[in-house]
Amino acid sequence: MATNVSNILLESGTNEVEVLELFIDEENYQGFYGVNVAKVLEIIPMPKKIIKPPALIGTCAVGMFNHRDKIIVLIDLAHWLGRKRIENRPPAVLITEFNNVVTAFMVSGVTRIHRLTWGDIKPLDGYIEGMSDSLTGVVHLEKKIVFMLDLEKAISDFNPALAISDTAGDTPDNLLGDLDQPIKVLHADDSGVIRTTVRRRLEETKAFSVTSVMNGDAAWSYLTEIKKRAEEEKCDLTNFVDVVLTDIEMPGVDGYHLCKLIKDDQGLRSLPVILFSSLITDKLFHKGESVGADGQFAKPDMQLISFMKTKVEERRRAG
Repeated sequence: MATNVSNILLESGTNEVEVLELFIDEENYQGFYGVNVAKVLEIIPMPKKIIKPPALIGTCAVGMFNHRDKIIVLIDLAHWLGRKRIENRPPAVLITEFNNVVTAFMVSGVTRIHRLTWGDIKPLDGYIEGMSDSLTGVVHLEKKIVFMLDLEKAISDFNPALAISDTAGDTPDNLLGDLDQPIKVLHADDSGVIRTTVRRRLEETKAFSVTSVMNGDAAWSYLTEIKKRAEEEKCDLTNFVDVVLTDIEMPGVDGYHLCKLIKDDQGLRSLPVILFSSLITDKLFHKGESVGADGQFAKPDMQLISFMKTKVEERRRAG
């Protein structure tokens, strides 16, 4: 029997998150992992009919199945994590939607949904992060260590076309145009790969200069520090930053809460805030609007490059 999953009770900007706890059975070990409920459409039993086209052989995909008249790829989460799952119970399947793609993940089972704050989820320490780039954080739940999964990386590993390209592609080499100076971007994302890739994509256009931080906490600290500096030096805040580009899912302070903090602050609210996340979908777009986001783009949509330039040009002309 399918289980529908919903997080409609959560308000935007409260820094709360609902985490679905799942597990993978291994020999003499049971690993616990977490997924943001906002990405999960439903949980179903293992489909009875699965096909595996030749193109999927040798990948982490179990195959493809038809669900509600949609063909969905089923990824073996244990395989992708490099773990060896044992079959001591019927597996469960998570049907997810993010990056504007519906994908399914096979796991041993699920336990329950936990309501937390992003502050409860801690960044990975250097040892664990070096050991696996498929995790984004860790949280202690009911005497268990639960690792937060980077499902975006799973689908980009499976289909590189869904990843953010590290080359400009059809982006013009020089977008500086009539700008007096490059646009100063503060970019917050807990993925080191995303930070590096986005910085490269923006700076190679010659129109942007990027300061990268690893989460909303660091972004807020940076903004409050430069606001104080601007007040002390009696200069405009735009001497230091023109626009904030932020992921949504981040340990500590998430992107919605960061946006709300900025828009609630008298000295910072004029800064454009752009949300860049796999959670930007038609069903969740209203959450960004409710915290005052100036723009929302689903990864890996790099149309945000032209959008940010236009936003900052408008602000500079108005100022």
